Amino acid sequence: MVVHVDGGARGNPGPAAIAAVLADSDGAVLEERAEAIGRATNNVAEYRALLLGIERAQARGARELELIGDSQLITRQVRGEYRVKDSALRELHAEVAAALEGFDRWTIRNVPREQNARADRLVNEALDARAS
Repeated sequence: MVVHVDGGARGNPGPAAIAAVLADSDGAVLEERAEAIGRATNNVAEYRALLLGIERAQARGARELELIGDSQLITRQVRGEYRVKDSALRELHAEVAAALEGFDRWTIRNVPREQNARADRLVNEALDARAS
C-alpha cells in the first residue's frame, strides 16, 4: 500500500492539521483522511500524519507499506539517518517505530511538495474548515 502523508501548521506552532491518502500499488485511491489536531508545530503535525497513515494502512490489512511525505527531516529521522533531538518528537518517533513493526516490509521517502499535492490540499482544507 502507498500512503502519502502531510502535516502542517499555520504559525509554528499554530493551528495544525494532518492528512493521509492511501492508494494501492496501481495508484487507485482507497481512502483519504484529514483532521485538525489543535495547536502544534509543523514537525509534530508531520509525525502525527505518519501515525494516521500507518494506522489506516493497518486497519485495511496492509502488510507492505510505502510512506511518502514532503518532510525531509521526518523521513531521515524515521530511517535512522538523523538523530531526534526534540523530546516531543522523540516520543512521536518511538510511536512511529513501534507502529511500523507490524508490517512485513516498509519504506519511507520524501518528495517535493508538488508530488504530495493531494495530501497537502487535504491539510489546507482541514485548516480552512477549522478557521471558518
